Amino acid sequence: MRYVESYWEDMARVTEKVPLAEKLFGKTLFITGGTGMIGSSVADLLFYFNQWKKAGIHIILAGRDRKRTSDRFAPFEEGKDYQFVEYDATEGQAPDVKADYIIHGASNANPAVYTQQPVETMLANFIGLHALLRLAVRQEISRVLYISSSEVYGNKETPDAYVENDYGYLDILNQRASYPSAKRAAETLCVAYGEEYGLDTVIVRPGHIYGPTITKSDSRASAQFTRSAARSEDIVMKSAGTQLRSYCYTADCASAILAILLNGESRNAYNISNPNSVVTISDIANAMAAAAGRKVIYEIPTEQERKGYNLMTNSSLDSSKLEALGWSACFNLREGAEKTVSMYKAMQEGEVRRD
Repeated sequence: MRYVESYWEDMARVTEKVPLAEKLFGKTLFITGGTGMIGSSVADLLFYFNQWKKAGIHIILAGRDRKRTSDRFAPFEEGKDYQFVEYDATEGQAPDVKADYIIHGASNANPAVYTQQPVETMLANFIGLHALLRLAVRQEISRVLYISSSEVYGNKETPDAYVENDYGYLDILNQRASYPSAKRAAETLCVAYGEEYGLDTVIVRPGHIYGPTITKSDSRASAQFTRSAARSEDIVMKSAGTQLRSYCYTADCASAILAILLNGESRNAYNISNPNSVVTISDIANAMAAAAGRKVIYEIPTEQERKGYNLMTNSSLDSSKLEALGWSACFNLREGAEKTVSMYKAMQEGEVRRD
């Protein structure tokens, strides 16, 4: 990825939303899924702390592809700015590293793949997490943060937002349920390790995260909207877009994760949601279109596209528990959409590279 100045300005804003951030200084953080949209944003926030706050944080990024990692984090230098270790979450083996904190974000996050690779989707979450929890017990790691999903809540018909102990219906015999089912089981595994081995774990449940760090393979609606808007094309909707969602800009999500890592209560789960961006899919499509000066058009989805759809009609999240830690979001939907479209376009075109 080619960084732009405005991206670092966003990181500067959200650093102020991480209570007790200085507790990270001089520590070692091991991040899986570091090239994903969320994991890479967390890593970038740590890079910001190191470069502008002289934090001295040792960053270990785990992944299957060293080149993909070096490309994503150019111009940062492996061996100097971060350490890379090979890791495949589906194999059930964790690299033997020492760290103060683990952030497990390695997971298939592509809805189009959930239906094609439901087995791998489940293994990366459950088997991958199991290996890291064993590592954490063996190495006496201070805390493991697991990146779960709002999809664990299942479906309900009422429009009120989910709180952390509020669960709805999930059709576990639907192959699309491989993702939320694995997330549910993994959360229980975190709590079980705490109960049986005394391991300190905490869970985050991001809503629908959007921003300029989307990956090329991301088939989620907001990612498709971003690409269309950045190309100055009309945005194509494959549904009426009435589903209610909690959207959160990537930089806000990254600061929330670090806030929970440092301040969240052990064996607890926290929603990540911006209370100013609880809107429908149609609303975010129109916000992206407006940012590009385009319009939204509607088409009938294919049967294959329907299979990858989120099973929840309402996935709005209550963020009160997270905000009680001292965190708050910086970017509303309009500003987030404008930044997403402009920065994604600039990053793809390689404008204003920061070396």
